[in-house]
Amino acid sequence: MATLVLSAVGTVVGGLFGPVGAIIGRAAGAIAGGFIDNALVNTLSPPQEGPRLDSLQVTTSTEGAPIPRLYGAMRIGGQIIWAPDLIAETGGGGGGKGFGGGGGTTEYLYYANFAIGLCEGPVAEVTRIWADGKPLDVSGINWRFYPGDETQNPDSLIAAKQGSGDAPAYRGLAYVVFERLPLKKFGNRIPQLTFEVRRPVDSDLTGRIKAVDVIPGAGEFFCDPERVYRDAGGGKTQSENVHAEADRSDWLVAMDQMRRALPQLQSAALVVTWFGTDLRCGNCQIKPGVEYADKTTFPEIWKVAGLARTQGHVVSRVDGRPAYGGTPSDASVKRAIADLKSRGLKAVFYPFIMMDIAAGNALPDPYTGAAGQPAYPWRGRITCDPAPGQPGSPDKSAAVQAQVDAFIGTAQPSDFSISNGEVVYSGPAEWSYRRFILHYAWLCKAAGGVDAFLIGSELRGLTRLRGAVTAYPVVQALKQLAADVKSILGNATKVSYAANWDEYGAYYPNDGSGDVVFPLDGLWADPNIDVIGIDNYMPLADWRDGRDHLDAQAGWNSVYELDYLKANITGGEYYDWYYASSADRDDQTRTPINDTAHGEHWIFRVKDIRGWWSNAHHERPGGVRAASPTSWQPQSKPVWFTEIGCPAVDKGVNQPNVFYDPKSAESALPHYSTGRRDDFMQRQYLRAMHEYWQASGGHNPVSSVYGGPMVDGERIFIWTWDARPWPQFPGRPDIWMDTPSWRLGHWLNGRLTGVAVNDLITAIMTDWGLAHLAARETIPGQVTGYVIDRPMSARAALEQLAEVFAFDARESAGKVVFHVRNRLPVAAIDHDLLVEEGGADAPLFTITRDQASERPRALKFGFFDPDRDYNSAAVSAARAVAGAGNEVVMRSALAMPQEEAAARAETMLAQRATGTDELECVLPPDHLGLEVGDVVRVTLPTGQRSWRLMRLQGGLARRAVLSAYDPSVHEPPKAEAGAVGAPLIPSFGPPLLHVLDIPPLRDGDDPFQPRLAVLADPWPGAVRIDKVTAAGASTLTTIATPAVIGELLDDLPAGPLWRFDRAASVRVKLHGGQLASAGEAALLAGANAAAVGDAATGWEVIQFMNAALEAPDTWRLSMLLRGQRGSEP
Repeated sequence: MATLVLSAVGTVVGGLFGPVGAIIGRAAGAIAGGFIDNALVNTLSPPQEGPRLDSLQVTTSTEGAPIPRLYGAMRIGGQIIWAPDLIAETGGGGGGKGFGGGGGTTEYLYYANFAIGLCEGPVAEVTRIWADGKPLDVSGINWRFYPGDETQNPDSLIAAKQGSGDAPAYRGLAYVVFERLPLKKFGNRIPQLTFEVRRPVDSDLTGRIKAVDVIPGAGEFFCDPERVYRDAGGGKTQSENVHAEADRSDWLVAMDQMRRALPQLQSAALVVTWFGTDLRCGNCQIKPGVEYADKTTFPEIWKVAGLARTQGHVVSRVDGRPAYGGTPSDASVKRAIADLKSRGLKAVFYPFIMMDIAAGNALPDPYTGAAGQPAYPWRGRITCDPAPGQPGSPDKSAAVQAQVDAFIGTAQPSDFSISNGEVVYSGPAEWSYRRFILHYAWLCKAAGGVDAFLIGSELRGLTRLRGAVTAYPVVQALKQLAADVKSILGNATKVSYAANWDEYGAYYPNDGSGDVVFPLDGLWADPNIDVIGIDNYMPLADWRDGRDHLDAQAGWNSVYELDYLKANITGGEYYDWYYASSADRDDQTRTPINDTAHGEHWIFRVKDIRGWWSNAHHERPGGVRAASPTSWQPQSKPVWFTEIGCPAVDKGVNQPNVFYDPKSAESALPHYSTGRRDDFMQRQYLRAMHEYWQASGGHNPVSSVYGGPMVDGERIFIWTWDARPWPQFPGRPDIWMDTPSWRLGHWLNGRLTGVAVNDLITAIMTDWGLAHLAARETIPGQVTGYVIDRPMSARAALEQLAEVFAFDARESAGKVVFHVRNRLPVAAIDHDLLVEEGGADAPLFTITRDQASERPRALKFGFFDPDRDYNSAAVSAARAVAGAGNEVVMRSALAMPQEEAAARAETMLAQRATGTDELECVLPPDHLGLEVGDVVRVTLPTGQRSWRLMRLQGGLARRAVLSAYDPSVHEPPKAEAGAVGAPLIPSFGPPLLHVLDIPPLRDGDDPFQPRLAVLADPWPGAVRIDKVTAAGASTLTTIATPAVIGELLDDLPAGPLWRFDRAASVRVKLHGGQLASAGEAALLAGANAAAVGDAATGWEVIQFMNAALEAPDTWRLSMLLRGQRGSEP
């Protein structure tokens, strides 16, 4: 027998697991006790050992092993709970030309049936599998997943093998079953399998999200459900849209991820991009673009608006790479719309303009008149030339109409038709805005229609232009487009325009006129516009570092507080007040927003959507209120938020509209942001917006016209979900240039499935049966996952989190109250008011200072990095503290990004290393309301200082122990970003094949048999050559090794036959593989033979002694032997 088979598992018996670990705490105080500053002052209760993951990423078969409990996502192994004998089958065999006889061999192929228990259920899904540490391609593998609910039935295979009455259902246990897993590539053994398992914790937010925008908008096949590849020549195949799973396109994988992450999703807006070429509207063309003009793709080709690849606008370059992906092909857009609808989603079409204006251009800037427009600007900056407010601007004159007309164009709906499923254009030769929009209206018709169609977005610099005859020529053009789109798609399709958040309502030009106008009212009132679209990026905060700023002084404890964020949705900046200048913003000099003339404050409040929607609009030309209102009818149409979103960065809510993009002049961080990545900030923004606007009431009134709420809570579209699947995006910067922008950007992928510490605390308390005892404040922080690996108390499960995320727990009124350590002082105490105890000579207070040697000099924090396949990782923090002690090592069962772990390590070290001076005193009776964990300001003879209450004991006059408090040590610092890793998925394509009509290379070979040279990169393992006849196909041969194939860069010079040519040489460019020199003896024995030529001119067999690498894949061959084996020319 040719194969050695290793044993499948050691001993497999039933009932391997012990009981699920769920130990109930004795009382609230048993959980809270010892939480306060556990590292230094918890002397009354024993330390609680939290979770660890020493062996959770190894699959074993151990009797009595505990079942882990999972929160969020984590890579775990499991326990083999069922594994019958291996299945052995006879494979192919045959004789060989070996020495010592022609005995045959028999190959055995082995398969395994087995089940692996993973963790306590129910869980949502297994998202990835690794075999022996490498990603496992499960296409073609028969496996089944059971979530571990209490209703799951026995697996059919186990029931068939064990008998239906003896097959356990493993209810309460999440597990997987593999049926006939081929073992050959694993060395004929069951591989070491690990699984990424996800158990959602925050069902509230993900359940509230009903609509998303789907990007990137640019990418030639980004939205294609069909797989598309690139022929790179020489047998090389590269993927266009297959980077996550070998048998499915990126779109399908990403859409599956989206549906799993957002179970209540109802609508998806597909963003599709054409490219603008100039900020001057009269010079700006809107065109479909390609990444390369000479790229060859298969089986699909790029075609948009009748253009072939060679006719498309080639996007500009940044560092030699395309600045954008190309416009998605029309065929892929149609298939994407169909796929969205097949998933039960309402498809919204969102045509989008990206400005392809490269850095270093010489285009005149309409805003300054200087040469050179900003690099890759926002489309909202397209305007007339010169721009309004600039000398010579055509704004408010007849001259602006000509520039607008050049931009808008003259294409008509009748210029388009559908032929064989493609949109055909026969109108004027223009790359205009009308051609852009009408093309996609017809394409959506060809796709079977869409639920809604946007005729544009954020064209603020255009919609405010004023003409002499037509007040707002672009608005008039949009009205005509709305009518045209309606005529193409019909009344069943809702039509709207997505206005920028400061564009939808009143406009007060900064030209000294005193005008107050409503440019878009004519559009909103038009009968062809069904809803009001607003890209709502209004700020929800005005937060600064530290406590010396107005919002903290107003009593708000944190920028993350939901009540604070909700209060600023219709309050705060752009509602109650505004900053008149950047200097005012820095100084927090707030100017109130009041309409002293007419009391219509809402006109000047950008955030007052209710006031704008509920009232008639009277313009004020020259500051004088018009007697008649505009055409807008109050409460007549619902509002859709066509975009909302927040960058995942520190203080992102201060300025949600900004984004980080190194190539763009628009790139910026929010006001006063440190630039630290902050996924929790994004989550809190989304929670606040959805909770606020999905509730009806005074802030979201019901219309008396159409009977629905002002803001449609089911049409709040979040920017953004990417159609490039996680973690491939952003883990493959070699494929996509915009991957660096993900880290601080608006993306939901890779973030939304995380677990907020808030929700994690609640889930743990609930799982331990203590939800009725829990109360908490907003505790910042988010993790990818957390695992409880064995039975333990709730307190032990929580203490690790408390240490990492700087929160405490205390007992208050029979509840366990979880609160952050970074708190505002709640009281001020003068030392003269402290209670005397122990006689006149006894001190009112004592201060105990710690030893510098007791403070750690460094801290090492262990975690699991989800961006690197959950591999075990560690980060270190160090401080130069004179006389400091040793390094603290902390290991956790947390999965989190590296930069989050590094920031937390710095915070934990800062808290330990800044010292823990203790103040002991007796508080006066008027401070009975103080509780453990509160921060107070105490005035001592040496000055005022903040202290945190650690222990309280007594009645009216309570003895207190306080610890010195520095709020700055609780703020996580900005940390170095870690890279997201993603595996390479091979893209197999058609091989390069040469049929060589050459003489036999070895004595005894059949002289009439053709020789084949086959090359493919990547190599699929083998290439089968079939003979195809009318009767069917039969295999001629299988080629297991790729040939080395290349092209001559020089003509093969004439030279001597059958003897060494010591003078001539030739260069060759290889498509793959490599060459090596050979000695004379090896050469004469047949080494380094090559066939040179082609099918048309014939082939010559040569040999070469020397092969020298001169450039990548380029070799110089010398010492040639020509005309070998009778192949002389």
